[in-house]
Amino acid sequence: MNTFSNLPLNDIPGADDILRRELPNGMIVLARANFHSPSVMVTGYLHSGSIFDSDEKLGLAGFTASALMRGTARRSFQQIYETTEDIGASLGFSGGTHTTGFAGRSLAEDLPTLLTLLGEALRSPAFPRKQVEKLRAALFTGLDLRQQDTQEQAGMMFDQLVYPHHPYGRPDEGYPETLRAIQIKDLKAFHKKYYGPHGMVLTIVGGIDPQKAVDQVESVLGDWHNSAQPAPPALPEWQPLTQQEKVYVPVAGKSQSDLVIGTAGPPRRSPDFTAASVGNMILGKFGMMGRLGEAVRERAGLAYYVYSSLGSSPGPGAWTAEAGVHPNDVERAIELILEEMRRFTGELVTEEELKDVQDNLIGQLPLSLESNAGVASRIMHMERHQLGLDYLRTYPERVRAVTSEQILETAARYLDVERMAVIAAGPPIDGTVAKDENA
Repeated sequence: MNTFSNLPLNDIPGADDILRRELPNGMIVLARANFHSPSVMVTGYLHSGSIFDSDEKLGLAGFTASALMRGTARRSFQQIYETTEDIGASLGFSGGTHTTGFAGRSLAEDLPTLLTLLGEALRSPAFPRKQVEKLRAALFTGLDLRQQDTQEQAGMMFDQLVYPHHPYGRPDEGYPETLRAIQIKDLKAFHKKYYGPHGMVLTIVGGIDPQKAVDQVESVLGDWHNSAQPAPPALPEWQPLTQQEKVYVPVAGKSQSDLVIGTAGPPRRSPDFTAASVGNMILGKFGMMGRLGEAVRERAGLAYYVYSSLGSSPGPGAWTAEAGVHPNDVERAIELILEEMRRFTGELVTEEELKDVQDNLIGQLPLSLESNAGVASRIMHMERHQLGLDYLRTYPERVRAVTSEQILETAARYLDVERMAVIAAGPPIDGTVAKDENA
């Protein structure tokens, strides 16, 4: 039974109104009409992420993605800017571990122009030296800010501890020395080898007939080929910690400490993921940040913020509790968080907690589909993780099917408190243990 109260069933995307086409070159296009909107949203990705980066030039994939709009074989950076400004459009790229993502928006009548810009950026970026060096300076600034951000530093140390010898343990942005080592010839070589249509996904949602949208994509990108494009590499097997690891990362000049506590959770495609997601809401997201918020912030008054987070990745994404606290309260906050995690993995959640979270998750979904961007994001997510085009239509039934017993079993399987990373980053404290960020 459909349990959405905000939208009729035919407003929830499904297999009957999402057009999916695989082009001869291996590119996948998904389109859905929304004739209530005069605009279109274009999102997508291709398999050219930092998983391909060497340790010596870590950050190359992200640098390449950021440089795509700095000039092409046909247009300068200024001409690209003027073209998007003239039609009130936007287009941008971002690098990730597995993929390079892109997103753009324009009026439906201007979709051909937007797709032309996208095609030029993907197929023939020029990497002009002046623009590349301006971009490098901006990336260095980002790394400098990261070095002074206690939340970022705690997160990076968590990744290094939980994912040693694994792509998830490395920052996609790289380090200053690896960014410095990247030359223009490296950007060109990375683009030539890893950019191609095979496995690329492009989603269009908005005021255009889906078949017409697919036809426009094919006219721009249908003849793109790259015989050198490799398949995405398999992830190495993840190895859990053998004991609890506790590290303090000193960051001078700060008045707050940030905590990241946890380990790896289930991959997005795992049968455990829905139970883990519902359970995570109870642990540290629902209402005033769930049980963690009640224990650490409301009752103890220790945290500026506290919540739990579950990654949604092809591999074992992080399952963490995170908090911002006064440096004097670090140890007590850690104790309370671990105590709540032990309770979460040792006893059933209540039926009231479970029902409240199920109602919330089901109620949130229609709200996330009110914009073209929201629908495009959901469709792309379904394609990336092979969830099926009717995933959203059957979402309420899957959430309702989660039991307290399944949550307990899943939490106990993944959240072993005695084998977690416990990271705090903040002002230096005498006698604390710290590790270098390049370890």
